[in-house]
Amino acid sequence: MDRANEAFENMVNRKMNCSQAVISSFCEKFGLERNLALQLAQGFGGGMGHTGQTCGAVTGAYMVLGLAQKISSGNPRENIDKTYALMGEFNRQFKLLHGSLNCTELIGYDLSLPEKLAEAREKNVFAALCPNFVRDSVKILESLLKLT
Repeated sequence: MDRANEAFENMVNRKMNCSQAVISSFCEKFGLERNLALQLAQGFGGGMGHTGQTCGAVTGAYMVLGLAQKISSGNPRENIDKTYALMGEFNRQFKLLHGSLNCTELIGYDLSLPEKLAEAREKNVFAALCPNFVRDSVKILESLLKLT
């Protein structure tokens, strides 16, 4: 199974949040231990911890873009601008597909409100919508990083 579909399935089967599904699909490529990746990304689902802010599929992608850049021992900031440029292009492509980077706007529920979070869960919004955001994030990353 390819990365994008594996990430999609991890969301459909509720094994991970959006951010975890994205970053974990790149663990092998970047030598990141899977449990460490899952720990790192666990607070970024639901628009950064159910705040409804930046979508977890997006924040997971940002982490992957950072992993893709080498750190120079002489100048750790050397590749930051390259990472930012890749993030900008990722944002552009994701917005073209989905119209926003914001979780609340993408799913139509403000997850910072307990009653809206409960309603989103009741209506199975996370399984219905989020797997597509995750799959598209992974596909965009593969294109930007020239990976298959």
